Amino acid sequence: MFKVGSIQIDKALLLAPMEDVTDISFRNVCKGFGADVVYTEFVNSEGLIRSVEKTHKKLKITESERPVGIQIYGENLESMVSAAKIAERENPDLIDINAGCWVKKVANRGAGAGLLKDPPYLQKMVKEIVDSVSLPVTVKTRIGWDNDSIMIVEIAKRLEDVGAKALTIHCRTRQMGHSGDPDWEWIDRVKEVVDIPVALNGGVFSAEDVKKVFDSTKADAVMIARGAIANPWIFQEAKEILSQGFVSLTLTPEIRITTALRHLKESIEIKGERRAVLEFRKYYSSYLKGLYGVSQIRQEMMKLIEYKPIEERLLCYMEELKIYNDKQIDPLGESLRITEG
Repeated sequence: MFKVGSIQIDKALLLAPMEDVTDISFRNVCKGFGADVVYTEFVNSEGLIRSVEKTHKKLKITESERPVGIQIYGENLESMVSAAKIAERENPDLIDINAGCWVKKVANRGAGAGLLKDPPYLQKMVKEIVDSVSLPVTVKTRIGWDNDSIMIVEIAKRLEDVGAKALTIHCRTRQMGHSGDPDWEWIDRVKEVVDIPVALNGGVFSAEDVKKVFDSTKADAVMIARGAIANPWIFQEAKEILSQGFVSLTLTPEIRITTALRHLKESIEIKGERRAVLEFRKYYSSYLKGLYGVSQIRQEMMKLIEYKPIEERLLCYMEELKIYNDKQIDPLGESLRITEG
């Protein structure tokens, strides 16, 4: 059971905090498909305390996406405490501390996974933040800095002792980054020493993966990161396979295209048309993946800078796909071939 503050969800599905991905519009898309808890992009503590406008915008949350957590990161204890207080003013359901980011510019300066090099300092940071806010405080981390310093069991106990209400464990070391297979067995080892909820992260790219986690580990929740970027429907698919043993959702072109347009439209409402349209280009590959003629459509989308032409072209493309699928032929009269973009 993922029980944190007022949140109480059995086999919870969590959307991971991801830089330049989990903004309000994407969080709402995933929420609409069944994500139980969503998280903001990870927010730089130094940017918050220095009132950097771009950083503060990442704190904004909406009622429609609750329960929602704000994740903060940094290496300086005082800055992190101040950032937690600032984040609390936005009234999220929880505050999450990033102790797992593996990228060099974060970890090598002592933030993110860099905190794993000094467990007593990480413990002190978590305690100070817990004592400074009234909201539940959780931590997302990795199993260790490298294979020679895997101390996640000790660290988990330390964090529980100072008041952390839940842990999310990416089952790779910092050294591994996203490479190699995550070792899910660490979840059960941690569960043996703590009573707080533990969520598994790492290596989850399908509904079948989610089921495998709950069948083979004692995880209270699954946090999905990259697997949701290419497939925000993974949350609905996972809930179906957990409840009925199979996935009934069929990802038709209509579902893919209407979801993309809804996502883009909401992003425009928040960020403005030009910025939203330009930033959205990174999503076309995932939303249109596997559809006939997607390469050409994607190239066309890259040239458009206004919503209306994008909507018109994608809706037209959707009708073209219906014709091709009904006739099972392409415009040249050949058998329809499904290609990936």
